Amino acid sequence: MKTQIIKAVILTAAIIMAFGFSVSKNNFGSNEWKTPPEADKLVNPLKGKGAATEEGKKLFTQLCAMCHGEKGKGDGAAGLLLNPRPANYTLPKTQLQSDGVLFWKMSEGRPPMAGYKTILTETQRWQLVNYLRTFNRNKK
Repeated sequence: MKTQIIKAVILTAAIIMAFGFSVSKNNFGSNEWKTPPEADKLVNPLKGKGAATEEGKKLFTQLCAMCHGEKGKGDGAAGLLLNPRPANYTLPKTQLQSDGVLFWKMSEGRPPMAGYKTILTETQRWQLVNYLRTFNRNKK
């Protein structure tokens, strides 16, 4: 697992370096991230499991906070120059997305965000979804 996390951090840093200064809205069309209908039908097998949420928090701190910020507001130092900006998980528009859509987005990615399908296990990605849901309660 540590090797996978190190690879993910290196991959994320490389993507930020490659796209951070040159990605613009015009390169990728609309900032709206459209997902296929089947993404909405994915069911979170770990929903409501506290231990999974705690594991998700660890993963978020290691892999996601650099861009999405410690409190999930999309204000991490590495994400400030990205376009589109990292998602703010405290906003209703993000929290209203289904678990399946959030899972699909982190699995597939889109520039400048890396896809984590080959870096994290399915379980780890669902753990992250669980943790993202905690930002709905922590808007402060």
